Amino acid sequence: MTAHVPLAAGRRHTVGRLADGRVVAVGSDSAEECQVAQWRDIVAVTSGNVHIAGNTGRSHTLGLRGDGTVLASGWNSQGQCNVRDWRNVIAIAAGWRFSAGLRGDGTLVTVGRGTEGQRQVDSWREITGISCGDWHTVAVRADGTVCATGNNTAGQCEVDEWLQMRAVAAGYLHTIGLAADGTVRAAGRSEFWGDAERWTDISAVAAGSCHSVGLKDDGTVVASGRSEAGQCDVRQWRDIVAIAAGAAHTVGLRSDGSVIATGSNSHGQLEVGDWSLT
Repeated sequence: MTAHVPLAAGRRHTVGRLADGRVVAVGSDSAEECQVAQWRDIVAVTSGNVHIAGNTGRSHTLGLRGDGTVLASGWNSQGQCNVRDWRNVIAIAAGWRFSAGLRGDGTLVTVGRGTEGQRQVDSWREITGISCGDWHTVAVRADGTVCATGNNTAGQCEVDEWLQMRAVAAGYLHTIGLAADGTVRAAGRSEFWGDAERWTDISAVAAGSCHSVGLKDDGTVVASGRSEAGQCDVRQWRDIVAIAAGAAHTVGLRSDGSVIATGSNSHGQLEVGDWSLT
């Protein structure tokens, strides 16, 4: 079943999917990552994220169409936007200079940078969900186990013992996993996920570069990790139905279709106050 994803947060931009399948974007457009106005029939969006201290501010954006094809815009230094030939895709993920797509048969297709092993997924089968960090790829299998490949400098790929998982989110040097019982597992740099393993009643997770976000069943949001730009200041949020985390900002979709954001606004990536995604 195709994953419908209405929000994405990149390094310095934010993307939203409108109810009619069009896409809006705000923030940095240095590599044309916000050039999505002509996209149509989009059911999910995602954006490449990179550690805020990196030496480039460029990013890329992917859009999944209802027919299983994929569109891309933005930085294409290593072919991360070369997705035009993808078919039968039901979910998408974007990392730093690479992209991944989950096919309907449970296998993955990838393009772009693979130097750290983040594209070594050809043997993976029965995948139901994917996420890409800066340099690693994480996936949930149909049996609730998790697999990961790529850079493991901080132990962010040490997820082999995770069981009964339903979703994963990959950040810069950490990985967050959502278990079937609404609790959270974490791996990698602990300062980027803080107290996430004590969260309960979680229905969705997101990983920014150096912070982690969880959507609770009651529509409130929790966050931990680095918050130097205020990206974890979500305690007052209410009635949230979807979340996204960027390099140093966090975005939430309310049930009425309005969007709220907090964190760095260095390039206008928080200017989502007039969006209505329903």
